[in-house]
Amino acid sequence: MTKERQPLSDPRAMRALAHPARLAILNKVQTDGTVTATEAAEVVGITPSAASYHLRMLAKYGFVEDAPPRGDGRERLWRGVRTSWTVSPEPDDQPEVRAAKDALIQMVRDEAAAEAGRALRNFDREPPEWREASTFVRSVLFLDAAEMKELTERIGELIDPYRLNGRDRSEAPPGARVAEAHITLFPRVERRTHAPSSDG
Repeated sequence: MTKERQPLSDPRAMRALAHPARLAILNKVQTDGTVTATEAAEVVGITPSAASYHLRMLAKYGFVEDAPPRGDGRERLWRGVRTSWTVSPEPDDQPEVRAAKDALIQMVRDEAAAEAGRALRNFDREPPEWREASTFVRSVLFLDAAEMKELTERIGELIDPYRLNGRDRSEAPPGARVAEAHITLFPRVERRTHAPSSDG
C-alpha cells in the first residue's frame, strides 16, 4: 500500500531545504540512518562546522533531529524525521509559496541529474549484474490526464516495497545497495520557435 507522504507548504522550510549542501546532507542522513557533522562534511565537501550549521537548519524545519549518541557520545548525532515529502505547485499558491516551491523542485531536479551523472561516469566500473539492471530511459507517452494519474499511482505501488526508509535492511537480499529512481510525468508544452534577432 502506498504510504502517505507529507506535503511541504511552508516557504521558510522549502527555502531552507533548497540548498545543495542541505539536500546532500539530508540524502546522507536518509542513506545512513544517522550522521555526525563530520561524516556529513566529508560527503558534501565542507567543514564540520558548516555541516553542523546546515544540520541545525534542517532540524529547525523538522527534517532531522537529535539521535541517541554512539560510542563515547562526544559528537552530536543526527537522524531523519520526515521519511517522505512532496512539493506540488497549486494554482492558488501565494507568490512567496510558489517561488519557494519552484526553487526547491528545481534544486531537487538538479541534484537528481547530478546523481545520475555520477552513476553514468561510474557505469563501466559497476559489476555486470548492476550494469544489466540499470536503465536510463526517456519515454514519450500518449495518454489522458486520468491515465497519467493512474500510471503515477501504479509506479508508486511498484516502488513502495523498495523505498529506503520503509524497508527493513535486515530482510533485504544479500548484495542489496542503495539505488535511485527518477520518475517525472508531465504533459509536454509545445515548443515555440523564435524569430532570429536582426543582428543575426
